[in-house]
Amino acid sequence: MLAQKFLRDFLILWATIDPISTMLIFSGITAELTDQAKRRTALRAVLFAGLVLLGSILLGQFVLAGMGISMLAFQVAGGIVLFLFALQLIFGNFTSESDKRLSPDQDLAVYPLDFPSIATPGAILAVILLTDNHLYSLPTQLGTTAIVLFILLVTYLLTRRASQILKRLSPAGAELMVRIMGLILAALSVQLIFDAVVLFLENA
Repeated sequence: MLAQKFLRDFLILWATIDPISTMLIFSGITAELTDQAKRRTALRAVLFAGLVLLGSILLGQFVLAGMGISMLAFQVAGGIVLFLFALQLIFGNFTSESDKRLSPDQDLAVYPLDFPSIATPGAILAVILLTDNHLYSLPTQLGTTAIVLFILLVTYLLTRRASQILKRLSPAGAELMVRIMGLILAALSVQLIFDAVVLFLENA
């Protein structure tokens, strides 16, 4: 069961953090930067995203409790948002026009790389749901946190080597991988909603 939970967590977090899309975006918006600037931007973006996601794991549930929102309600809402996010991955356009309108003085590591490309709204929702204090023990939550850190590491490595990777992997191939992950995320988000509804009916 634990292995199944971690596999599900990995698939959800991979799809919501989405290292492949981040690599495509990074390659496009840093094309004019030097190699040193690209390395610095990639590292800062992943570090900022890590702070956002780890902060969500540590504080997200306490914030929800303070607002009187149950984790069951949040799971349903989160599942719906993740499903909509999955549809964006499946049908979205990865050659974003907005990237062409970035200000030359803009800190690319913060926007659009940290948020919303790496620490996506879907990823923030996912890390809170997948580390629910009422459902998962501390070691299990630490395992999920380790998965988050691993995916962030992969994201950093992909962005660091984006130009070399895209020379071997066509943009069309990368987009296909993203759309497949979107389909998997859609199924997983529906399962999250279904599990919440079943739990609600059992406790009603």
